[in-house]
Amino acid sequence: MESLTKVSCYSGFTYAQRPLSFVWNGQVLDVKAVENTWVEPGKRHFRVRADDTLFELCYDEFKDEWSVTDLN
Repeated sequence: MESLTKVSCYSGFTYAQRPLSFVWNGQVLDVKAVENTWVEPGKRHFRVRADDTLFELCYDEFKDEWSVTDLN
């Protein structure tokens, strides 16, 4: 299930280089590991592990929005 979320991320030479934490079901979850990253036109994807659960975070550059999907 995909939903919009708030993400805190490390941004060095560009915005959204690495997610640090995000909101899921009203709780802030810390990203324990970034397992995979990939880019599509206008989007940055991150497969992350938080609280022993796998999520996909996606930043849509055109909409300036983050979405989260529970992969379990």
